[in-house]
Amino acid sequence: MNEHDLTFEAMGSHVRLLIGEPGPESHLPPAAEAAAAGRRFVEDFDAALSRFKPASELSALNEDPRERVPASPLLRRAVRAGTWAAELSGGLVDPTLLGEIERVGYVSSRAGLAGEPLADALATAPARRPARPRPDARWRELGTDEEAGEVVRPPGLGFDTGGSGKGLAADLVAASLRGYPRFVVDCGGDIRIGGAGALIWPYEVFVEHPLSGERSHRIRLGFGGIATSGLNVRIWRDEDGRHRHHLLDPATGEPAWTGLVGATALGDTALEAETLAKAALLSGPVGGRRLLATKGGLMVHDDGAVESVGPIAAARTTPAGDELEALGAAA
Repeated sequence: MNEHDLTFEAMGSHVRLLIGEPGPESHLPPAAEAAAAGRRFVEDFDAALSRFKPASELSALNEDPRERVPASPLLRRAVRAGTWAAELSGGLVDPTLLGEIERVGYVSSRAGLAGEPLADALATAPARRPARPRPDARWRELGTDEEAGEVVRPPGLGFDTGGSGKGLAADLVAASLRGYPRFVVDCGGDIRIGGAGALIWPYEVFVEHPLSGERSHRIRLGFGGIATSGLNVRIWRDEDGRHRHHLLDPATGEPAWTGLVGATALGDTALEAETLAKAALLSGPVGGRRLLATKGGLMVHDDGAVESVGPIAAARTTPAGDELEALGAAA
């Protein structure tokens, strides 16, 4: 099948759009035009919702002292996605940890920066334990007033799209591609696949092992979302020499060391898959198995062992067919 393939940088990650050409009887634009429109949307999404851009609407929201702040439909949609992810994960994927993530040192984008070796970080990490939601569940105080077109939250409660942004962006681009025979939207490892043709000719998604960097498994997928969350991409040392990473235990505000270094999840959407992958990693092996049991996924333990969970078709990789790049760790 003839497909247009576009790759570019946005949201601190690689973004890839793979879109099948519409048939001769279709009134849809050519795949190249659809990809260009998708790129513009992702770049606009990044400009509006990145906490690393001082001029973004998200930064303006977080600096605004008012309880009710006028907000664009996109920002309101992002807030709803963030609170939805928190609800689905029981508060583990918490969009209100902005102050905490900045306090551990993740203040500016780390895109393009070499991270500390994961094996070194594991050797010095504290005792493993599952993450827990913050007791006050402050994410419940964050919401939107759709009639007034406002974001509503207590002054000073920050909002961060890090736990839901890439999945939401992938889903919104995918919604614009309805009617195309086969497509993939990959926003930094948060992937949405669709089109009737993909049900007949599924894509093969390769999952990268967070410790070895090798393609450890492949998953054939013809519809829905898949996402990976891992510790291997964003690890740094703070001023005291401690290893830090971006996946926080909401209860402590500190990096979570749970016995897992990576998790891959399937979902009906990229947002759901992203949420389940992060929640599984934060939950540790026992909680991760429970979260992934219904839709399916993979867990990578500290010792490198890969565990398949639930209804997932995973196999050792061999080059074949329409393959996608290995999934890296989502932000």
